[in-house]
Amino acid sequence: MKTLVIAEKPSVGKDIARVLNCKKSSKGSIEGDKYIVTWAMGHLVELSEPEGYSDKYKSWNMEVLPIIPDKFRFNVISKTRGQFQTVKTLIQRNDIKDIVIATDAGREGELVARLILLMASNKKPVKRLWISSVTDNAIKEGFSRLKNAGEYNNLYFSALARAEADWIVGINATRALTVKFNASLSCGRVQTPTIAIIKMREDEIKNFVPSKYYGITANLKGILFIWSDKKGFGTRLDDKNKCIDIVNKIKNKNGKIVSVKKTLKKVLPPKLYDLTQLQREANLRYNFSAKETLSIMQSLYEKHKVLTYPRTDSRYLTDDIISTISERINSIPKEYLKAKSFVLKNGIKVNKNFVDNSKVSDHHAIIPTEQPVYFDDFNDKERKIYDMVVKRFLAVLYPPYEYEKISIDIEIENELFRASGRKTIKNGYKEVTDYEENEIEEKEQEMLSFKEGDTISFSKFEITQSITKPPARFNEATLLTAMENPVKYMENKNRQLADTLGNTGGLGTVATRADIIEKLFNSFLIEKRGKDIFLTSKGRQLLNLVPKELKSPEMTAVWEVKLEKIANGKLEGNKFLNEIKVYTKNIIEEIKNSNESFKHDNISNTKCTECGKLMLEVTGKKGRMLVCQDRQCGKRITLSLITNARCPQCKKRLELVGEGDSRKFVCSCGYKEKYSSFQKRKKDENNKMDKKSVSKYLKKLNNDTEINNPMKDILKDLKL
Repeated sequence: MKTLVIAEKPSVGKDIARVLNCKKSSKGSIEGDKYIVTWAMGHLVELSEPEGYSDKYKSWNMEVLPIIPDKFRFNVISKTRGQFQTVKTLIQRNDIKDIVIATDAGREGELVARLILLMASNKKPVKRLWISSVTDNAIKEGFSRLKNAGEYNNLYFSALARAEADWIVGINATRALTVKFNASLSCGRVQTPTIAIIKMREDEIKNFVPSKYYGITANLKGILFIWSDKKGFGTRLDDKNKCIDIVNKIKNKNGKIVSVKKTLKKVLPPKLYDLTQLQREANLRYNFSAKETLSIMQSLYEKHKVLTYPRTDSRYLTDDIISTISERINSIPKEYLKAKSFVLKNGIKVNKNFVDNSKVSDHHAIIPTEQPVYFDDFNDKERKIYDMVVKRFLAVLYPPYEYEKISIDIEIENELFRASGRKTIKNGYKEVTDYEENEIEEKEQEMLSFKEGDTISFSKFEITQSITKPPARFNEATLLTAMENPVKYMENKNRQLADTLGNTGGLGTVATRADIIEKLFNSFLIEKRGKDIFLTSKGRQLLNLVPKELKSPEMTAVWEVKLEKIANGKLEGNKFLNEIKVYTKNIIEEIKNSNESFKHDNISNTKCTECGKLMLEVTGKKGRMLVCQDRQCGKRITLSLITNARCPQCKKRLELVGEGDSRKFVCSCGYKEKYSSFQKRKKDENNKMDKKSVSKYLKKLNNDTEINNPMKDILKDLKL
């Protein structure tokens, strides 16, 4: 008799099979003497679409809404049906005595496996493998302490309730909006509040009224002193005349040093990465999208096995990881030899800054595994993400950064001027990374020796003038931050809901935020200009049409409170779903009775070649395109493509517009170049490169570029 192991993805399944000594490969599985390992491909089973319940739901019709099944149905996803049949056949094999769920350890991973077992009508005993990395050691250790799957039943019930509730609200609200306003309008409890957050920021910018403010500065032996209000109201003055009066009062007068303070400060290393923080920093450093960073992380986790599970919301480790730290350090390549040697020589000093069991739920922070690293196997993007994680891991094992804060106060005619700076005592973790999540207030500068009571005089005072600036537009990094901490965007400042949003990670999860942002781009509800995110007219209008509750993060907070209770066995899933059904009936009535209207303001003069309707001109992440306004048609035509080719003038990414021989590259700085000229220029440049350089460049293009990138077409036939 054998045990069947079900992994979430083929790559993980193959790793588990190797560790369990399974060598006989078949389509969709690998078999050994004691185990058979098979896998899903993410979800193999999904909730049925409305038409799966009745033919009357095939056409979108307001009269049949809301659609609320008495009992939810599931269906096998068509594109992975073959793999599901493989798994089902194995489950039903007579020589299979029990099953081990080895899908990702979390709410969604539990749902993946349980729905497969449900659709396969499994009656055999089930155990659970719960691990945070897929190294050989982690897999062996995990199989030595398998849990009874029943211990995770409530986690499954919570995942199922979340999926069914999202289906009820999303399907009904989307159909109602689309039918009512004759436009392709989708909404949901996470994506709609995200749009609302962007709208709030745009309103802040639009309504912002700039104002001038003034200050007074003076320079003494290279040290900048700034006038400060003695009552603690800061360094700004709204009235320039007030500045002039102060300067006139103190010029040509001696001052006295009234205070010289020196304070030793310590700054702890920045915390380890969870997925959201890694996505934020990768966007700021390398302009990687959230989805792109997750994809790179998945490759480093599954393919290269050099980093731990990426979809984590924790920035801490648990006690059981401490004993593995030395081995993880030894696996880090020689490029980090100096930092590795320092940590190993000085010993691993555990502290609450990075080890705290109470701050880890399903998975600990992202750190290196014990797997040997082969940099030559990485592409450029994988190297960058790996480098970020390794440096952060080594940094937390370094001592704090220490500096001396020096503050000097000078009084002139009862007016206070203050200077502050810092002098580094020990670099600490800054030997590994200079990145600071919370910027150190004092600037590094040489502070000369001053003594209290010394008399000084300034030769010149300068009145500075500045203007207040509106808040910055969101980019992907700052939008991720807002989704993770959306409390400030809640209309109801209920403390309990705010705490819940904070404890549950805000809007979406670390695993879903990247997909939510991508969906908003692909639905043309938001668009990107440079790095900045803008609401489209469609997104702005949608917010006027959806019910109020669907626009607020509070709804997610309320849901998460109840889903957590389900996961802890303190609430029945059906009770939660009954509340959702009542709520859905109410919002359908609200949409039906709405007096609002929707207007396409981006209609082009181009008719769709499929259905004859005028097409809409939209801007996506990869360029501009025409999209048929008929949602059932779905025809799309590319107008321009943002390429990875760089402008020779300003180095921004070039846009390829036009068709055939008339194609040309254009840049926002005004640069233009015919496609044929660009092609000739690049070939001339490549002729000057050696074979190794060209091969490296071609490999980078293959790994890094989007589809339809002209650089790939130009170089694909180059003979090396």
